[in-house]
Amino acid sequence: MQLLKKILISLVGFLPLIANAAELDGAQLSVWWGIPFMGLLVSIAMGPLLIPAFWHHHFGKIALGWSAAFLIPCAIWFGLPLAAAGVVHAFMAEYLPFIILLTALFVVAGGICLRGNLHGTPALNTGLLALGTVLASLMGTTGASMLLIRPLIRANDNRKHAVHIIVFFIFLVANAGGALTPLGDPPLFLGFLKGVDFSWTFKNIFSETMFMWAALLIIFYFLDRHYFHNKEEQLPVQQDPTPDNPTLRFEGKFNFILLVVVIGLVLMSGLWKSGVTYNIYGTPVELQNLLRDGLLLVVIVASLWLTPKIAREGNNFTWEPMLEVGKLFAAIFITIAPVIAMLRVGVHGPFGVIVEAVTGADGQPNNMMYFWVTGILSSFLDNAPTYLVFFNTASGDAVELMGKLAGTLAAISCGAVFMGANSYIGNAPNLMVKAIAEERGIRMPSFFGYMAWACVVLLPLFAIMSFIFFRAA
Repeated sequence: MQLLKKILISLVGFLPLIANAAELDGAQLSVWWGIPFMGLLVSIAMGPLLIPAFWHHHFGKIALGWSAAFLIPCAIWFGLPLAAAGVVHAFMAEYLPFIILLTALFVVAGGICLRGNLHGTPALNTGLLALGTVLASLMGTTGASMLLIRPLIRANDNRKHAVHIIVFFIFLVANAGGALTPLGDPPLFLGFLKGVDFSWTFKNIFSETMFMWAALLIIFYFLDRHYFHNKEEQLPVQQDPTPDNPTLRFEGKFNFILLVVVIGLVLMSGLWKSGVTYNIYGTPVELQNLLRDGLLLVVIVASLWLTPKIAREGNNFTWEPMLEVGKLFAAIFITIAPVIAMLRVGVHGPFGVIVEAVTGADGQPNNMMYFWVTGILSSFLDNAPTYLVFFNTASGDAVELMGKLAGTLAAISCGAVFMGANSYIGNAPNLMVKAIAEERGIRMPSFFGYMAWACVVLLPLFAIMSFIFFRAA
């Protein structure tokens, strides 16, 4: 009992230290602090390729190991309070809101089962991708992805080639589709919270977005048409896991209401400023965000409770995709902290050359470089804080960025949203869609295999876009 009492007294004395712990100062860090994050990326890329069985059973432990590879040296070098405060900040300010929203959309959309099955023709597939792309700006890339990925897979489960369908689904629905409103993708929502008008993206990057949508849908249609007309493409009718049935009906329709509630809660947290902030071990957490996350948990419970069991069974609903994303992104949010800190200090940090690259010789923003640098970093870092770093680098003043620097804000927005499709970890829905597809028997490309698709299809489009929309006059 005496030992327990001493431990409790020590912890009580330790809490104020955590609460007052400073943030990581990127100017004091070297690029070596980015090794755990890079190691995690290499593990995600190479693990499933080189040691698939071991990775499948132990990826959570590997992710934990890379987290420890950052936190232990951080605690030794900068002190335990700062390391502990960093973990609290990563989880309270970033990971928990992220994973709660993701889980809510995963559970709610997973409870909507479309009975009946349409034939996955090039026209139907292109139509479903177009529908999901539009919905992504209204209900978020995650919501639209979780709603449509299973029906799309079922419609094409009699086909030999389905990988390209899922890859373009990630390009369009999980990424490019979220470009038109702050509801679509987290970077734009951050901009909305910083003062960017709700309708600004629709008005200012509509042309860029239509270019990407149209180009990707056209490329997909002709690629899918090529595969579809191969005489060995379709399985015999008796081998089709879900035979065509044009009579469609929904089960779990109550989840459509819950989906609207989720969108409403996200909007509420952005529009309502309570003025009440709680300090949780040095991390400020606003009341409206706590309320949003608490009510999202209620939505999750309500969906699990009220959805008919048969609806989730019809979707082959399991928790495996969510567990994979949850474990890997927990480590990503922890190990990414020093990288973001080094970027945040701008030209005075180890990555100063990157920040300098976006400024022209005349001191004015180079919009083309803003597009590419924001985009390339968003391909591997979390695109939301990357957006925020360059938002602040360009000006940090929403009024100025919407005015005379509108072209710069457009470049940052397009880079963060569109180039999140360059890798599986560029945007959270990418990894979730991959996991669901693999769970349904589709052998998805490896980390580098997927990037090869992105290099062939997306990079030429980005190059064309940058010369059309972001080239200096």
